[in-house]
Amino acid sequence: MILNTPIDMHLHLREGKILKDVLPYTESQFAAAVVMPNLVPPVDNKERLLSYKEEILSNSKNFIPLMNVFMREYSEEELKELKEFIFAIKLYPAGITTNSEGGVRGIETVYPVLEIMQELGIPLSIHGETHGFVMEREKEFIPVYEKLAKDFPKLKIIMEHVGTAEMLDLLDKYENLYATITLHHLLLTLDEVAGGMLNPHYFCKPVVKTPKDRAEIQKFVKSGHKKIMFGSDSAPHPIKNKLKGAAGVFSAPVILPALAEFFEEDTETFQKFISDNARENFNIDVPEKKVKLIKEEWTAPYIVGDIKPMFAGKIFKYKVIS
Repeated sequence: MILNTPIDMHLHLREGKILKDVLPYTESQFAAAVVMPNLVPPVDNKERLLSYKEEILSNSKNFIPLMNVFMREYSEEELKELKEFIFAIKLYPAGITTNSEGGVRGIETVYPVLEIMQELGIPLSIHGETHGFVMEREKEFIPVYEKLAKDFPKLKIIMEHVGTAEMLDLLDKYENLYATITLHHLLLTLDEVAGGMLNPHYFCKPVVKTPKDRAEIQKFVKSGHKKIMFGSDSAPHPIKNKLKGAAGVFSAPVILPALAEFFEEDTETFQKFISDNARENFNIDVPEKKVKLIKEEWTAPYIVGDIKPMFAGKIFKYKVIS
């Protein structure tokens, strides 16, 4: 099985040692990835952006980071200067997830920024949750997506890491809405987090939900829907932080082997989900990279640095050949 130019549309790399530990797993499986900006301090200006991109490039050989900046009240001058260096701007509701305390507290406060983004053709990426009951947060955010889609019809909006089936129905209702799906929302339910012994390594935001949600998400993905793209939201945290409740699933080491099993022999739909849809929807032009998987048993790593990966120790039927 050969995949052409896989792209991860939502990735956390962190900085320093963690970045050095985790980046090789993404680089071995993907040609490019959209890198999230919620660091401390956030990536929200040109100097910080270029410095972070240089750190990524200095630790990779054959990988293209597609950079995001953290949403704030940017001026038109700032956005015009940033445009050539970024893929999108990421909007976090304030305090909704890791390092998002400086996020948006009222969606209309950034309407002037969204107007400029629409004019300049800069996509908007959103962590779509409210501060309501944890299982309902995505559903409660649906009216916000609808309002934005109507108020900014020429602005491409990515609904990130969708874990609620109802949200995917918006894709056929609004031309300018797109969605990313993670490995954990595709394969897990809340049972894997809290159905037996509590597993903090599968705790994420938005939380994985019901078997019904998972089944509907799987149905959408296997349909080959052109507006659905893979975005891992792979989010590494040291074990000590996960045991304190940090949100994020580190899935990077197991992505392609796990997806190869999910898609079985449907390489065409796999290719669309992992690359073609993203490249076509957003005109992503990166150097071609062929990634080969062979049918050979492979065991997922138990530990990476001080981070426990998703499916640690699991034996997969497929193995990535660099």
